[in-house]
Amino acid sequence: MMLDSTVNTQVQQTLDSLNAALQDGDAQAASALFATDSYWRDLVAVTWNMKTVEGPSGVRDMLTAQLKHTKPRDFAIQDGEIPGEDGGVITAWITFETAVGRGWGLMRLKDGRIWTLLTALQELKGFEENKGKRRPMGAEHGAAKNRKSWKEKRESEATELGYTEQPYTVIVGGGQGGIALGARLRQLGVPTIVLDKHDRPGDQWRSRYKSLCLHDPIWYDHLPYIKFPDNWPVFTPKDKVGDWLEMYTKVMEINYWTRSEVQSAQYDADAGTWTVKVNRDGEEVTLRPTHLVLATGMSGKPNMPEFPGMDSFKGTIQHSSLHEGPDAWAGKKVVVVGSNNSAHDICAALWEADADVTMVQRSSTHIVRSDTLMEVGLGALYSEEAVASGMTTEKADMVFASLPYRIMHEFQIPLYDQMKERDAEFYAGLEKAGFELDWGDDGSGLFMKYLRRGSGYYIDVGASQLIIDGEVKLVKGQVKRFDETGVVLSDGTHLDADLVVMATGYGSMNGWAADLISQEVADKVGKVWGLGSDTTKDPGPWEGEQRNMWKPTQQENLWFHGGNLHQSRHYSLYLALQLKARMEGIATPVYGLQEVHHRS
Repeated sequence: MMLDSTVNTQVQQTLDSLNAALQDGDAQAASALFATDSYWRDLVAVTWNMKTVEGPSGVRDMLTAQLKHTKPRDFAIQDGEIPGEDGGVITAWITFETAVGRGWGLMRLKDGRIWTLLTALQELKGFEENKGKRRPMGAEHGAAKNRKSWKEKRESEATELGYTEQPYTVIVGGGQGGIALGARLRQLGVPTIVLDKHDRPGDQWRSRYKSLCLHDPIWYDHLPYIKFPDNWPVFTPKDKVGDWLEMYTKVMEINYWTRSEVQSAQYDADAGTWTVKVNRDGEEVTLRPTHLVLATGMSGKPNMPEFPGMDSFKGTIQHSSLHEGPDAWAGKKVVVVGSNNSAHDICAALWEADADVTMVQRSSTHIVRSDTLMEVGLGALYSEEAVASGMTTEKADMVFASLPYRIMHEFQIPLYDQMKERDAEFYAGLEKAGFELDWGDDGSGLFMKYLRRGSGYYIDVGASQLIIDGEVKLVKGQVKRFDETGVVLSDGTHLDADLVVMATGYGSMNGWAADLISQEVADKVGKVWGLGSDTTKDPGPWEGEQRNMWKPTQQENLWFHGGNLHQSRHYSLYLALQLKARMEGIATPVYGLQEVHHRS
């Protein structure tokens, strides 16, 4: 074990050498500080992009392109932080500046060289958020005639924005993603309207099947600026999430248009603006923002397969996103096609309501027990214990972001091996029931499956036991067709049904671009989500970052935002800073713009 002073000295020497090389504009010297297998992940600070470069040559190429523009400098150990060493790896929290901003990050050294470096832009100089010492006064002391109150100012903004004044940004989709980004842009003074088709903020959650709860624990799910209270449940029921989002929208003063659906959107390249036609509660409104953000959700575009005989089926067919719950189906026969999160949740709720339930498993599914995931998978960063040990949400997000996607699976595999061993009896029970399990193509489990394809897993909160006990019947195979009374599988098995729930997942987010803008723009942007890992449903080549998420795309002024609550919280900052910089006329030369290898 190295002494703290030795560790500190080594970090300081590396940072001094890095600063000297950067100051001299010497990309070669800076890249020589990186190990042969090394990774610099930059979140907007140096690249004006979400970009991971690999090895000294990747670092050299990036710095050669960006040094003269973004001028990263003044790398230092973060105030109040002491670098640590564990197993030959030194970890240090760092801060730095660029020509236009300030940032922080995390650096890991191995054998005297930089192994991983995370740099993340935190704020733009001269355009900092009004918080802390810069917080607004609220009360205007002194006297003035005809001055408006805070409420009057908000009311006039609500009547003018989108009518007499145009927003700089329009966000389509007012779920947690649109709301988190709306809050960030509000704090940065970027005039923004969030459009959503529902009656109230949070209805995206309220309208789902009644047993739905968040499967991620509370510490992972905070929104920007306002943390959930300390007495909030670990797994939040959907209606409670809805109420929180509604409250948040109000207190964060987000310009949120309910009952508003986009009819069409077109980009005028000469003017650099969008024309967005909106049906706002029956009134047609035309918005002309500079930027358009699609925050329509990872689970926004239902994937509804067509099978022969659907129209002759006498019962009801629903996509899982439209299934309201089990109440109408007591004593009835229900077939649920699919075996991921929604399918399991819906089966369990139907069983509780005394329906006769059969799950059709079409392909293998990764299952991990919720308790085990919390302890083994998330505990170090997102838990009550983590909070007690001084781990803030912001730090946890940065630690998670600092592991390059290229090697993340290597850190995940041992965790899932541990889970497999810990819950061996549980998995044996599932296999005995005929359930086909998998652990991801390379045994790396849930997070990698989520990042690569956004599907193919269930976080078990009880439904698996119903399958083990035979309470929910399990059939494996492919749906071939429907007839009047049910579903016929490819092996000829007939399943009688009053209701068939198609828990068949969702399509790529660029499907929304096709619907709202054009197929041409959707194809120009290409597939959204995934890493290019060349695993199931995530075709290569390797991308190194999530395709098209939170960063510039091949379609000028079109952005995608979404993911789970953790990603909505963390990555909304970087998207907001990119939009703010453009609004203020700050140069944003993008390094390594997303290339398109797949259309959907």
